[in-house]
Amino acid sequence: MRILIALTYYRPHVSGLTIYAERLARGLARRGHRVTVLTARFAPTLAARETCDGVDIVRVPVALKISKGAIMPRFATHAAAALAEADVVNVHMPQFEAALLAWMARRARRGVVLTYQCDLRLPPGAFNRAVEWSLRPLNALAAAAADAIVVTTDDYARHSPFLSHHAAKLRAIAPLVDLPAPDAAATAALRARWGLGGGPIIGFAARFAAEKGVEYLLEALPAVLAEQPAARVAFTGAYKDTVGEDAYWQRLAPLIDRHRERLVFLDLLPLAEMPSFFAACDVLAVTSLNSTEAFGMVQVEAMLCGTPVVATDLPGVREAVRHTGMGRIVPPRDAAALAAALVEVLRERPRFVRPRETIGAAFDLERSLRQYEELFAQVSRAP
Repeated sequence: MRILIALTYYRPHVSGLTIYAERLARGLARRGHRVTVLTARFAPTLAARETCDGVDIVRVPVALKISKGAIMPRFATHAAAALAEADVVNVHMPQFEAALLAWMARRARRGVVLTYQCDLRLPPGAFNRAVEWSLRPLNALAAAAADAIVVTTDDYARHSPFLSHHAAKLRAIAPLVDLPAPDAAATAALRARWGLGGGPIIGFAARFAAEKGVEYLLEALPAVLAEQPAARVAFTGAYKDTVGEDAYWQRLAPLIDRHRERLVFLDLLPLAEMPSFFAACDVLAVTSLNSTEAFGMVQVEAMLCGTPVVATDLPGVREAVRHTGMGRIVPPRDAAALAAALVEVLRERPRFVRPRETIGAAFDLERSLRQYEELFAQVSRAP
């Protein structure tokens, strides 16, 4: 099949959405399909076209960035050219151009599959609220044009006001998790390089964005230290100059300064070092606040490396711990409950660890790729 995957941000931008889409694109290319990614050329240094890991990447020029959005006046022209070479289109939402592309694909008699990554919840502000409202009718138009809508979990779909209106089109496919087992020597080297010895390490692997709830982890730290005086928090991910999050970084600054001696910033580690990062942590904290987080693949990645998780009780986000028992679930925005759960897992860590094989069987990459492949074949109108 000839598959067109569209999303606003792709590599080298790093987020759960981009990693998911990259794994899907590379996996389908590896299985013999011709895969093209249509995305924004969000930095002028990026190539307009290139091929990486068997995937053709077409980047549309960006005229203007507004909050987390990219305005691309030439999107329709590039989309039409890409559609001419596709049998099926997979649009990853949220994306401002989703409705336009979905209807262009439908008129061109191409199969249309939406992957609904999450609801969009932008930082506070009248402008951001207006952006969210403007997306609602566009999302509805995209759904009307779609043959199917992929979601990460039934739990998330049941609680999403948008998805609940399109139940007949929903298909749940487990998140695309692909992480090799950690290497003991590489983990030891990472620990030494970043000084992660000498006490429990609480890991945090995400961008510093308002919906990630970093402040609640920082607010929980004094209570954790009262029980685990040598504990520290290790962060990996984009924490400065995150797109659309300047105000949030400023808001976090006093908390970061207050706890600076207990925080280790590893910057954005390359994917090859993530198994070592997770293995170096004693527990991973996932402190997301709202439905912008639909699952949190880092949870499963940590579990595959033998690291339990404390995650917030949000639709979709709670499913990894619910399914595996490898951690604790706490209410969002509750620093006291978060601290208590972190302490419990640090104290009784062996009780929460499950074999890698058990986690891998529950979240199998090849099974998810096969389900996508079968769905694309079902909706494709290619002769």
